[in-house]
Amino acid sequence: MQLPPLAEIEKLRKRLGLTQTELAVKAEVSQSLIARLEAGTVDPRYSKVAKIFLALDEMKGKELEAQQIMTKGVVGIQHTASIEYAATKLKKHNLSQMPVFDGDKAIGSFSEKVVLGLISKGADAKTFSKEEVGEHMEESFPTVKPETPLSVVSALLEHNTAVVVQEQGKNIGIITKADLLKVVHK
Repeated sequence: MQLPPLAEIEKLRKRLGLTQTELAVKAEVSQSLIARLEAGTVDPRYSKVAKIFLALDEMKGKELEAQQIMTKGVVGIQHTASIEYAATKLKKHNLSQMPVFDGDKAIGSFSEKVVLGLISKGADAKTFSKEEVGEHMEESFPTVKPETPLSVVSALLEHNTAVVVQEQGKNIGIITKADLLKVVHK
């Protein structure tokens, strides 16, 4: 049997939301072996590596889902709101981005990046702060179902700043890159 490269151990472990200790217990090996394998400082026995990959394979069906890492509730803004109000809302909720809505329907996104872009182009803050968010919004965040696997969410976050979790057409949560860091720091 051909085993995957050793570098896959850490990737798979993190994708499954496991700590080194949890993987070690499941694979019946020491945590220090897992740490040394991930650091590339040990040339392990085949039997130990096989046990680790077997444990990871058994856990694949138990991959974390969007609903387990999302931040519940979605703070957003209506497209007709002023940029000044949007900036205040971002600051109040300690956010860097949020969805833009037309009623209940997400039609775009608004972020600190939009404000910084306007300022860097020399736009007058007093003027653009009164403009509507809808005039300067970016693309909508992708949406996923609550049961979407973490691997799919992380792939979406490689190209987007956030992912909205929807259930039966209702926005129930949001996932940002910061939420993925929670998985690593379990």
